[in-house]
Amino acid sequence: MDAAPSTAPIAPAPVTQRVVIVGGGTAGWMAAAALARFLPASTRISLIESEAIGTVGVGEATIPGIRLFNQMLGLDEAQFLRATQGSFKLGIRFEGWSGADSGYLHAFGSIGRALGLVPFHHYWLRGGGGANPASLWGHMASAQAAMAGRFAPDPGRPDLPSGLAWAYHFDASLYAALLRRHAEAAGVVRIEGRIASVACDTGGRIDHVVLEDGRRQAGDLFIDCTGFRALLIGETLAEPFDDWSDLLPCNRALAVAGERTSPLPPYTRAIAHGAGWRWRIPLQHRTGNGLVYDSRHLSDDEAAAQLVSALGGEAAGEPRMLAFTTGRRRRAWVGNCVALGLAAGFLEPLESTSIHLIQSGIARLLEFWPGPTLQPVEIDAYNRLTEVEWRGIRDFLVLHYHANARPEPFWTERRAVPLPDGLAARIALFRASGRVLRDGEELFAEPAWIQVLIGQGILPSGHHALADMLSADELDDLLTLTRRHAAQVAARLPTHDAFLTAHCAAPVPKVCP
Repeated sequence: MDAAPSTAPIAPAPVTQRVVIVGGGTAGWMAAAALARFLPASTRISLIESEAIGTVGVGEATIPGIRLFNQMLGLDEAQFLRATQGSFKLGIRFEGWSGADSGYLHAFGSIGRALGLVPFHHYWLRGGGGANPASLWGHMASAQAAMAGRFAPDPGRPDLPSGLAWAYHFDASLYAALLRRHAEAAGVVRIEGRIASVACDTGGRIDHVVLEDGRRQAGDLFIDCTGFRALLIGETLAEPFDDWSDLLPCNRALAVAGERTSPLPPYTRAIAHGAGWRWRIPLQHRTGNGLVYDSRHLSDDEAAAQLVSALGGEAAGEPRMLAFTTGRRRRAWVGNCVALGLAAGFLEPLESTSIHLIQSGIARLLEFWPGPTLQPVEIDAYNRLTEVEWRGIRDFLVLHYHANARPEPFWTERRAVPLPDGLAARIALFRASGRVLRDGEELFAEPAWIQVLIGQGILPSGHHALADMLSADELDDLLTLTRRHAAQVAARLPTHDAFLTAHCAAPVPKVCP
């Protein structure tokens, strides 16, 4: 008897695609490693970069999404931290944004414990939290651990999760080198050289690039990771740049490495000054320092002197200058070119989103990965989602500047600038009822908005009506339980330094004579 014919679908032959990544650094090698991991083996991926072109090393702090990216690539957390001189990050401490002695933490993870559909902070508000805003962070395990200098990846119990979430601080150049090794092992071909010209076909799509030595590299899809130059998306395809400096006017950053901080705090510091803010990022071998400022209010020389004087130790070289304009390319995907990283735009690293935007751009590209032909409707969808994400992050950054209480001209200007409509409506809703309105799948979740709003002095006049359903005794029990839980989680963790030493200690860097 003959066998019944198979009803299983016949898989189509894989489409061979030539992907050309122009530019290395963090953006280029993140893209190369991810595409090599998820695309068919028939895809030919090449990356063109030149050792003679430096990279911008501003973004060395991250948010928790980076953990998923590393996990998808198969990077072991401890090995990754050793290779990048990395440390753990439980949040960002904002200092001086509401006056010289003010401070609050934007910690990762959950706040308290929601009951049903009512978020925890409404119960905290009903219990009088608005009269003591700093008490909010007493209900947050990540915040308690951060301020105590403690860390371990404590998962808690399934029925009573710890509430911890974490990201990393790391040396971005070492991360790019790690990803390069990973990508090349997976078949990515690195091409050393500088681009001399870019050639387009009659339809306006990029056909190939020509290197200075005359070599031609053709491709089906090009990824622009050329930094602020935006060689493909900007210089070649002339995609307009939307300038957001009216909302975020800082246009300069100085960066310099300093001596290692001891003990290592498991958080980034964002410290306001008269014309902007400065960062401190603790790594195992050094501290990353930077000063972001508006050049209309602070000269470059004054900024450099201010940065160096705040180091608290010796600087490892002269501060490096980065001039920028906040904004983004109107479309990140044009024809057969996708821009990632600084080529796509720039938002200052106030909330450590620089590397996340690279990551999300790669994830979105894989979601809309083209078949044999590029579909304009898919490209349009990619660009719409990208715009929503960038605008959401922009508005979150604007909130920090708007809700300040500093006396300097730069800061009084920030309070007076009209807000984007969506942000103004969000603040008004929170003032009235404590509710946080989020737009779809935007990056920052409710706990982030709550901490920044309350941390910078925007307090609700009301709370969710359903929070009144608890009796006074039940409310007191809830607040006591969540406060005790946060303290207990933090107390059982080792110090950040001890955990790094035991599990992720990086080799001491060699010092050239």
